[in-house]
Parts: sequence; C-alpha cells; structure tokens
Amino acid sequence: MSKLNVFLGSAIALSSPLVFADQINSHQSFVGYTGLINTPNAEIQEKGVVGGGYNNQLFDLSGNYVDGHNFIVSAGLFDGLEVSGLIASNTIHDNMFTTEGKKQIRDLSFNAKYQIPYIPKGWFSLAIGGKDIGGHINHYETYYAVASKELWNFRFSAGISKSKRPHGIMDGVFGGVEYQVFDWFSLQAEHDAEAFNAGAKVTIPKKWLYDIGELTFTSRFYSNTDYSEQDTYWGVNFSMPLSNEDKQNYKKVEAAPYVAPVATQPIAKIDDHGIGFIQTAMAPELAEQAKAVTVASIKQAPTQTTQKHANSSLNSQVIELKQALINDGFENVVVGYNFNTVFVNFENSVFNRNDIDAIGVVLGRIAESVTNESTHFNVQLSKTDIPLIAIQGKVDNYRLFIEKGVSPDLNVQQGKASIPEGVVWAGKAEASPYFKPRVTLSPALSNTYATEFGVFDYSVGLRAELDVPLWQGGGIKVTGQTILDESSDFEDNGVFDNYSLDEGIVNAMLHQTFALPYGFYNQTQIGFFKDYFDYKAIINETAWLSPEGRHKVSAKIAYFDYADYRASREYETLTYQYNWVEQDITLHATAGKYFYGDSGVKLESRFWFGDSYIAVFYENTDAQKAGVGLSIPLTPRKDMKVTPFGQLKGRDIWRVGLSTQIGEFNRLVFNQGYAPSTQVTLDNTMFKRGRLTSSYIYSNLARMKEAYESYK
Repeated sequence: MSKLNVFLGSAIALSSPLVFADQINSHQSFVGYTGLINTPNAEIQEKGVVGGGYNNQLFDLSGNYVDGHNFIVSAGLFDGLEVSGLIASNTIHDNMFTTEGKKQIRDLSFNAKYQIPYIPKGWFSLAIGGKDIGGHINHYETYYAVASKELWNFRFSAGISKSKRPHGIMDGVFGGVEYQVFDWFSLQAEHDAEAFNAGAKVTIPKKWLYDIGELTFTSRFYSNTDYSEQDTYWGVNFSMPLSNEDKQNYKKVEAAPYVAPVATQPIAKIDDHGIGFIQTAMAPELAEQAKAVTVASIKQAPTQTTQKHANSSLNSQVIELKQALINDGFENVVVGYNFNTVFVNFENSVFNRNDIDAIGVVLGRIAESVTNESTHFNVQLSKTDIPLIAIQGKVDNYRLFIEKGVSPDLNVQQGKASIPEGVVWAGKAEASPYFKPRVTLSPALSNTYATEFGVFDYSVGLRAELDVPLWQGGGIKVTGQTILDESSDFEDNGVFDNYSLDEGIVNAMLHQTFALPYGFYNQTQIGFFKDYFDYKAIINETAWLSPEGRHKVSAKIAYFDYADYRASREYETLTYQYNWVEQDITLHATAGKYFYGDSGVKLESRFWFGDSYIAVFYENTDAQKAGVGLSIPLTPRKDMKVTPFGQLKGRDIWRVGLSTQIGEFNRLVFNQGYAPSTQVTLDNTMFKRGRLTSSYIYSNLARMKEAYESYK
C-alpha cells in the first residue's frame, strides 16, 4: 500500500461520523510532552500521575529521523503543570569517545508544559511550553503555544512554535486532529511545520491491569518528510497515579475550631512534684507502679462522687480500648481515665508510611470503645518515650465525624500532653518498644544517566538496616548491603568502579535524640561510617519546629575521621523547610559546606501525593545542576506487627533522581552537595518529613477517617 493510500485512509477514518468513545484521551507524544506524534496539544498530564515511555523515533545529529532510543519520564506536578525528562540516544552502551561514538547523540533534556487557567470550560484549552529547557547545548530546544478544542469525538489543536531543530521542524505554525474511535483506540494526523504525519494509539484498559495503571502502544505509520530513514516508528507508555492516598482522592473536610472542655473541679491529683503537669513520656513509668493504679494512693477527694470516679462502665471500656490498640500492633500503650477524660499514649510501629493513619485508627478506636456521654479524649503519639504530638477532643463529637463526616473539634499541639487530674491507669504500659530488632529491606543504587559511556550504568544491591531501640530516645542502627548486579562500567576496572556499591557493613551508629524546650530537638549519632572509605563519624543535628509545624530550621554538623590515615572530612549545613500543607508542597533551602569540600546552596520543592512525592531541585556549589527526584514507599500502608523477635518491613520512603548540569558544558558531576547520613535523622524519625504537625493533621482529616474505616 502506498503512502498516499495510507494517508487517505486515515483521513477517511478521521472524518467518520461514528461515535463510540466516552471521552477523548490524552497520551504522551514521541517527543515527551502530552500531544499527538511530534506536536503538542493543550492537554496536560493529570496531577499526581506519573508515566514512563519508550519509542524508537530518534532525531539525531544527522538531521534525520532514525531508528534509535527515546526514554521518557513524565509527571503531573499540580493542576495545570506537567514536566518530563527525555534521554535520546543512538545506542545504549557505545563509548562516545571513540571515533564511531562521536557521530552519535546521547542527550538528556527537560520539558515543561503549563495549561493556562481561568478559560471558561467549554471554550477551548490553551497551553504554553518548552522542550530541552536550560543547559549549554540544546539539540531539541523548542518553545510553543497551542490551543485545543474538543468537538464530538475529535480534538483539534493548532499553535505556533520556535525551534532550533533543522529543516523547520516545529518552527512555525503547526496543527493536528485526534479522533477517539473507541475508548481503547485513537487516530492522529498532524502537520509539524515541516511534514504531515499520521499515527495510531491503542490503550489497554486499566481494569485489565488490576486498576494499577494504563498501558498505551503508539505508532507513526505515515509521514511525507524527506528526512526519515523509514516510514514507521513505534512506542509504548505506561502511566499510573503516584499514590492512592493522595489528598485529592478524599472528600475534603473543613476542620471546625476547637472548643476547649469546660473546666471541672479536680477529683484527685497525682503528686507531680511541683511541675504542674507530667510529661506523657513518664506515663509508662507511672503505669508500672502499683501505687499509681490504686485509688488508695491518690489524695482523697472531699465528696462522695469523686470517690467513684473510676466507675465500672468507663473502666471496662478503657480496658477494651487498650486491648484493641495492642491488637492493632501499637507499642508502649498506656491508657488512663478519670470521670470525664480518657488518656492514651501510644507509639506507632505498624503504619510506618504515615503516622496520620495511626492517629486516625487510634481516635476511631476511642470513638468505638468509649460510649459514656460528655467524655473527652487526650491522645499522645510518642517515639521511644519522646512525645511528638498531642490531640484533644470530645468522643461524641469525633464519633459524629466517623459516622456522618461532620467536622471534628480537635486541639492539636506539638510535643507533650498533660496527664489528666485524678487519672487511674488501666494496668501497666504494654508492648514495650525496647530491645526488639526492626529490619528494613530496600534496594541500594549507584547509577549514571545519559553519559558518554552509556544510557544507563548502575550498581544495584540489597540493603538491610537493623534498628534496635534501647532506651528513651536512644538505640543502635547497623546497615549492611550486598551487590546484586552491575553494568560493565561499574565493575572492577570500569570507568565508574570507584562509585560501585560497597559490600558488607556500611555503617553502625549509636544514636540519641532529646526533646528540648520551646520546640527544639537534638540528635547525635556516633559510630562507624563507610563511604567508599572507612571513617569514624559523629553527626549532630539541632532543629526547631514552629508550634503549628509550618516552619522548621535545622543545623547539622558532622565530623569524619579517616580510619586508615591521618585525614578527616566534615560538613556543616543550615536548612530551612516550609510546609505548605494546603497544597501538599514542602519547600527546602540548604546552605553550607559539604563532604567533598564544595560549598553553596541547594533548593528543592517537593510535591506530595499521599506518601510519595516528586521533587524539583537546583544546586549551585562547584557547578550548577537541576533535576527531578521521585520518592515512593516500598512497604505496605500497614506493616506487620512487632513480635518479641522483631519486625521485618520495607523502606517507608525510597528516592531516585535525575539531574543535569546547566549554565555551561554538561559534565558528569558526582556527589555534589553531598552530606552523608543514615536513615536516622530528625526529619525522618521525629518530624516525618513535615507530615507530623498540627497543620498537616487539620489538612488531612479525611484520610484519618478513611484509615480507621479501612483497618478497624
């Protein structure tokens, strides 16, 4: 069949009046942005959706389309903005320093598209964007504006662009039409300012893939360009939501202002030695003392009513509550009560991805177990007896939230809570967190992208981290790893041999954390650290968290003594973090001197989607770099319970990144702005990366409710 017949057949199909599809789908183009084949449309990738694609239509240094490799990663950062990265290469492993390799292209580029808001729905969509943005050499640099309009099962797009590519490709006026024949099949025809192209896309329904994601096969089966080795090129793309726990998946709940409980006359009071309140961290110690659980040891109240504050009804309810929390897998569970308040202290070791789920389950258990009217609750989440956050409210009010979604009245505060007056403990503290080993398994990866030696070189291994809590705020952590596989460039005598993963024990640290007054925390780690060489290390971090949790400032100082020679390294950094919880964005700025002697600043924006995030970052130390990072949990939403023999789990957050040097020739830069540490940091253990704050809880009430309903 001739090219003309194929093109005419496509045109006839595009003009068909048949209507079968419910909506017009948007897919990744061959060049990275959402669009047709070579041209964009005004649609963007949905917020929180990530995609990965491959196609063999390469525009190389010869100025022709050839059979090569395009690897594409894309993401919808927020409503209206998509970003993508593309690696274009003639070959996968050829060395570009050889004579043959010098004729090839191996390029890493960054793309972005923004859909203009405020255009009335039903008019049209308008977007602006750029391809191959930044850097010193831009083979594919293109900037464009495009408008799209949907009519029936058609989407018409037209725009104007400016490009550096030869032959006028995407340099001028372009346009195209998409026809959604079926939900799973669509046809495209376009003019890319140089040639007419036609293609087709076939989509595998999500329900066939267990609703995990969407798989799309694409093709360009016709083009009248004079600069192509062949007529047909093909591609494949897979896209999926980054997280099922993304806030946009829940119906928003507006938190009502907290109404403080009406003050009541104290019935009895445990001797607090003049402090005025008792740290919740002391609750387990109190609960272990027999005198703390008997009415006889509490100062006698003057009325007959107060002698009966430990009524049998509430007593049986809190015993049931305590057992339910232990069955859920929580540790260091302490439950106490007086005539109008239930107090709960617990530690979360099962909902390791996000403490918001643990808080939701605990508050739901209280509403389920405590049925006495006008009862308040006072709940505190701790970490190895260090109080992290305290939540107060009314049981009836929270039960109404669970049953009907009515906004709950909660008072959430950072740090410790006061123990209610006249408290009676429901037995001893149970499920101690101490001396129980926790093993975390995760991949270990050292890699390079789009270098002169290969598209992707790697050293990948399996890492096991052993953490044993020993006392309040303290424990040991030992990390070991083994190599599973390496590309030839990371093997012995390879060009990246020095950056291959180490095997065996890579660090062993004793760590101690203190909660200080006025929102300050301090953490110190001392031990052995292996980072290509053996070091004895001491790492100290001091951080301040604002009362509502929006602002965090931390200073980190580390000293590394080279074990084999009289040499040392050190780093000092100062970091500011802003938690924009309404938009699920955290902003980070770090300045200081780093491990390899470079100094400067690092800026990063993290766009959170449930328990995953996409990061966009910029570094300026020895060189200027920009890139993106992807962080995902590698463990279930709820892990196995801690047994007397320990716990096995996956990493609650694991990150990979892609970066390129900007502002000058793109050299390969290793370990710039590097500050070695372990997973034991204040941000990970105490602050949960900005997600254990009062402002975060108020903003994620719907997830708390859903967590209880899912795991009750």
